[in-house]
This record gives sequence, C-alpha cells and structure tokens, in this order.
Amino acid sequence: MTPAEVRARATGPTAGLAEGYAQANLIAVPADWAYDVLLFTQRNPQPCPVLDVTDAGSPRTVLAPGADLRTDLPRYRVWRDGELVEEPTDVKGHWRDDLVAFLIGCSFTFEAGLRRAGVPLRHVDQGRNVSMYVTDRQCRPAGRMRGPVVVSMRWVPTALVGTAREVTARMPAVHGAPVHVGDPSALGIADVGRPDFGDPVTPEPGDVPVFWACGVTPQAALMASGPPFAITHAPGHMFVTDVPDSAYRI
Repeated sequence: MTPAEVRARATGPTAGLAEGYAQANLIAVPADWAYDVLLFTQRNPQPCPVLDVTDAGSPRTVLAPGADLRTDLPRYRVWRDGELVEEPTDVKGHWRDDLVAFLIGCSFTFEAGLRRAGVPLRHVDQGRNVSMYVTDRQCRPAGRMRGPVVVSMRWVPTALVGTAREVTARMPAVHGAPVHVGDPSALGIADVGRPDFGDPVTPEPGDVPVFWACGVTPQAALMASGPPFAITHAPGHMFVTDVPDSAYRI
C-alpha cells in the first residue's frame, strides 16, 4: 500500500506497511507542556528524535501534507493525569485548540533497509507487533518530564548483528544503532517473552535479541510525569508519512 492508503485503511500495527517510507510516533500535549516535551526530546535524542512539531491546534504536518493527525493513525491513546483512559481509532472529539503535536522518528522506518540487507524481520513474518520493553535506564529529565527509556527488540541471527548495527547506525533520526545486544537483564528486562508493549515474537535457532531505543519512551514519561491531558499513538500503530526512508539515511 502507499502511505495514503495505509493512513486511510490500516487498522492494526504498521510494521511492514508502505515499505520504504518513514513512520512516526505521535505525542500531542497542551501548549503549556510543549516546552517541557521539546526539552525532554532534545535531552534524549536517541529514544525521542523529533521529525516535526506542529503549530498549536493544528492537526497537519509537513511530513504528509493533507493528512490529518486526528484520524490518520490506526489507533490512538488518550491520557488524563498520566492515566490511559481510552484507545480510540479517531481523536477528532478529543482534539483541542491548544494541542502541540510532536512527530518522533520510528524504528519501523529502518526495517526496509534491514530487509534489503538480508536481516529477517521476525515480527513482520509472524504477523505480530514488535516487542517493546520498559528498561531500568532513566532518561535525562526536563522540566516536568521524566521517565524510563523504552526499547524495541528484534531477534537477529548472530551472524547478521553487525549488519543490523551498520544499517541502523546510518539512520539516527529514527533511533540509529542498537543500544544493547544480548542479555536482556542488562536493561532490567526480566522476560523477553512478556513485553510491556506489543507482542511476544518467537526467535529462530541462532537468533539473539537486539534492542533499539523506542519512540514509546514519551508515553512512559507521560505515565511518570502525569500531564493533565495528552494524545499519543497506540504502540506499533504509527503515523505513516510521505517521506522516503532514504531522507533519513546518512
């Protein structure tokens, strides 16, 4: 599907859809929290690489002119005082004139490059969302925003870990190189079979877990910081942009 077709038709996780185009995480907060979020992203660029910031109240982004951030993601999350209260497929009824939306780079963007380099995508092949975990690593706080780093995990054949690292390191705007390879307990993850977000994914013989910083990190920060209101994407249900992934490759 084209990016426009994904935005119009997708109802589930967007991994593997509109291959070759960038995808983005969404976090929209009231304007009086926007500076805190902007500073938080600036201080934590690997989990929170900003691709665009909208004007207050605007549901439009230069990443996909004509798209509507209120309707064009498969699923959203609505937060009040740091608590998840709803997961709708449309947030027109929740959108406010003071909301500032941040579009943050997503690791789904580099998956086409991984596949081209011969690195299998187990979650896509199994029809599952990517596995995501809250770690014991803390982000650098900013104003009222604080919280742990969230990571995504992909099973990678041992012989291809170096290839995966090389491919993704060229794309720092969508999280870049892995933050860890191997033992999940080094990140405070007790059981990779029980992700905090997304789905468990089955490895093949010879696979090792490879972890990348994840754009769900701002959602963990919302839970820790408790702003009065926010809208985000549901993990794995991304905003598919019109920007080719090559635009973020260095």
